[in-house]
Amino acid sequence: MKYIFVDGYNVINSWPELKKIKEFSYESARNALVDDLQDYAAFEGCKIFVIFDAYLVNGSLESTEKKGNTTIIFTKEGDTADNFIERYINNIGRKADVSVVTSDSLQQQLIFQRGAARISSIEFYHEVYQTKKIISKKTSKKESRGKNFLHDQIDEEILKKLEKIRRSK
Repeated sequence: MKYIFVDGYNVINSWPELKKIKEFSYESARNALVDDLQDYAAFEGCKIFVIFDAYLVNGSLESTEKKGNTTIIFTKEGDTADNFIERYINNIGRKADVSVVTSDSLQQQLIFQRGAARISSIEFYHEVYQTKKIISKKTSKKESRGKNFLHDQIDEEILKKLEKIRRSK
């Protein structure tokens, strides 16, 4: 099983669509990111941990929510996403297939030292959106296969008569 740790705000500040959304609402940007990551995790068969800092939020406690193969974590007051990721990578970095999505250069160096792979936020953006296109194609094919067309269900002779009536008007 592949594990992917995502520095949530780093990604929001890197992905073009999410940057636009966050100008109006950080909550909407977080929700859009989580939705994209849920689809990606389900399609790729991996587990994703998306971590959002609550570093400067007074009195905040760590919270975790699980949605399918995606776990959303808000750190406690005084804890950064980087610190949270480092602690988890220390425990599983050399025992499992682990990648960390961040564009923070210091974080990238620490990730390598702890046995995890690094994916920049922009690289991951392209990977997620490529997967999104594949999912969209597959679902649109399934939808079109499920449609019932009149010409597929009636006799050829009747179809010809109906076409003749249509053209005579």
